[in-house]
Amino acid sequence: MSRFNASFRKSFWIGTLAILLLLVVAGCSNSKNEPDPNKGAQQNTNQEANQSANTEEPAAGGTFVYGRPASVTSLDLHNQITSNNAFAIDKVFESLVAFDSKGEIVDWLAKSHNISEDGLTYTFVLRDGLKFSNGTDVTAEDAVFSLQRHLKVGGPLAIAAKVDTTKAQDKQTFVITLKEPYTPFISELSNFSNGIIPNNFGGVTEEEFFKKPVGTGPFVVEKWDPAGDLTFTKNPNYWQEGKPYIDQLVYKLIEDDSQAINQLKAGEVNAIESLALQNADEIKQGPDTTVVTNGSWVTEQLFFNTLDKYFSDVHVRRALALALDREGLTKALTFGYAQTANSLLPTTIPYHANDTIKALNFDITAAKEELAKSAFPNGFTTKLLVASGNGTRAQEAQIIQAAGKAIGINIEIESIELATFRERFFAYDFAIMLNSGQADSPEANSIIAFQTDPEGFSKSYWTHYTNDEVTKLLYEGQKTPDGKEREEIYTKLLQTLADEVPYIPLYYPDILKGVGSSVDGLVVLPNGSVRFEEVRIGK
Repeated sequence: MSRFNASFRKSFWIGTLAILLLLVVAGCSNSKNEPDPNKGAQQNTNQEANQSANTEEPAAGGTFVYGRPASVTSLDLHNQITSNNAFAIDKVFESLVAFDSKGEIVDWLAKSHNISEDGLTYTFVLRDGLKFSNGTDVTAEDAVFSLQRHLKVGGPLAIAAKVDTTKAQDKQTFVITLKEPYTPFISELSNFSNGIIPNNFGGVTEEEFFKKPVGTGPFVVEKWDPAGDLTFTKNPNYWQEGKPYIDQLVYKLIEDDSQAINQLKAGEVNAIESLALQNADEIKQGPDTTVVTNGSWVTEQLFFNTLDKYFSDVHVRRALALALDREGLTKALTFGYAQTANSLLPTTIPYHANDTIKALNFDITAAKEELAKSAFPNGFTTKLLVASGNGTRAQEAQIIQAAGKAIGINIEIESIELATFRERFFAYDFAIMLNSGQADSPEANSIIAFQTDPEGFSKSYWTHYTNDEVTKLLYEGQKTPDGKEREEIYTKLLQTLADEVPYIPLYYPDILKGVGSSVDGLVVLPNGSVRFEEVRIGK
């Protein structure tokens, strides 16, 4: 999937310090990579750790407070998609395979996995001694139940692979058989939505279970206000011995960027999830704060509702794309923490084609000529929907407004609070909007399917964009093994999107987290989530 940012996220935002561009492994078989419980806290050498202020190793224990722009409203892993929920769900539930900070697939709850040569049979062997947070054993039957529940529910991250059978060969061995090859499958199994839950919900109702969920993750839900904060405590039965190091993790709701910055500076929170770009250098250079960063699977975008009378016209969409100086916007707003986007896919995802695609680059004369070809050659008035509380998005909206004015399109900015913003675009109640799209796994299909399938959960990310040739290429890409042929399929698909612009890719942001100087071991993942297993807090 591409998870939309509800801030999207929640906010995706941005950097090019000596940061990495991740080289992503899209699929693997017979992987033996296992996390090392004794490995040092900082796993990604490209993340800016802040160890300059502390010569002593921080002690274990304590409470880590993490400021977030949106509250956790549900922990049902099969029915959620926005990052406010996803990045809480992944603290409680874990999958058979996962991806590390480099975006590489590694075995997680499985100690090994194997994919048959024909791509139809996936065999997983669970780790020895795995337990749920309540102390009960994790078995292959739990994996069977989890996958079958996901298949039954579907949800926003529905399993697209055509699953034939799921069975437990023995207590530790779980086998999935497909009806036909589906190349993204192993990568998609690393999604938070494919976490393992107890068979039959451990004997309670679904409603009861997801209010107080039982999983294998490093944390357990202790106290939860769906309109406010969530408090986790460490899982005493976590399979990585000795972890997590902290005793409690608090997700603190801070809806405004400036308030989050102030609370970080004051030491009221240990880190903040959404760091406004204009504050990045200030936080990086602050006496008690720093920035932890990673490359991302995110694309900041301007989305068109193709059901709208104006933006159903491809010439109107092309005109606005040509009127918008994306490179100038990126330079002005991201402070060197992003790369201008030509393709829908971030450069950290295979087959992105960002360097070869022929995008509609800034050209006012061509923009006016394109608008003249439309049904609205004299321009029109429309509205741009944007979530409030995000300074960067507010500035993006103003630049887009100016671009429209230059060719006769009067764009009124409608800034509304985040929850209402989500409701509006879920209901197609917008003409154009600013948001982010992101992959949930290191796979091209993760974003492409979410943003191009008119029959999918999001109806092409709520744009309702429909192109039969694009849909055909989408399905071909899913069945084609990795290699040159698959690359050619995606290159053709992405060029069509660049020509028809159901959305305008703006830039690829790096992920930035504002962090207190006493924090060590925070691991930022390329999907925007954070691993807290190895976090320690200094004095």
